[in-house]
Amino acid sequence: MANNIHGPLYYERMGRTGPVITFIHPNPMDQSCWIFQMAHLSTWYRCITIDIPGYGRSPKADADLTMEDMAEACWEAIDDALPGETTILVGCSTGSAIAPYMHHHRPDKTAALVLCGTGYSPGKEFAKRRIDAYTANGIDYRWAYTFEDFSPAFRTTPLAHFFANLFTERNDFADLETILHQFRALQKPDPDDHHERVACPTVILTGSEDGAHQSAFALQERIPDCELRTLPGAGHACQIEQPWVFNRFMIEFLAKHGLFPGTPKPAVVLV
Repeated sequence: MANNIHGPLYYERMGRTGPVITFIHPNPMDQSCWIFQMAHLSTWYRCITIDIPGYGRSPKADADLTMEDMAEACWEAIDDALPGETTILVGCSTGSAIAPYMHHHRPDKTAALVLCGTGYSPGKEFAKRRIDAYTANGIDYRWAYTFEDFSPAFRTTPLAHFFANLFTERNDFADLETILHQFRALQKPDPDDHHERVACPTVILTGSEDGAHQSAFALQERIPDCELRTLPGAGHACQIEQPWVFNRFMIEFLAKHGLFPGTPKPAVVLV
């Protein structure tokens, strides 16, 4: 079992055939934020969405929680659901921070990385802001925080309120201390070569209205051969705001790299 986590992580599955895609959610959401991707991509893939520690229906974690612990726990969930499989890893925000650690744990089992709601922030100032906000407001901060993950235009919609209510209706299952432990883990510096060692096809999908949008280009520069697509008008959780664009960009990326069922593998050029 992964260290510092009180049991196996909760996950949901959809799709019975095809390659495997694993989705890892942002704070303050849970695995349900991928509902549009699960409904669509399960046409061709076996999809698994995971609640990270302290969220949804996953267990608590200890104060010594690390990024490596969360990465290993996610792999254990994949092993439980689909043992021995290679997977495409898809993350948003915190999920995008965990996914490269997962790749480094098992590079031979990582087919590709799809990252959104992310960028390169060497000082990781965001973590302190969230720790301070959760400390001041408690677990109920999740409701207001959900709207911060959306663009200003989307925040006013009934669908934004639906998702904010959906996540916070599960507050009885969430654990504030574990969420704080997660942000403290996120605060710690990544290894110097953390991004440079990514050795699989990678794309960043970034909303133009995301506060992390400009730093997404800096992250792209750090990951070898990384691609980037912008979702105009979308915020941090762009997979919720514009699933028709997000899913199309993701499918185009996977098809380009021979990872969409029915598309040929790219030719290997011998030098």
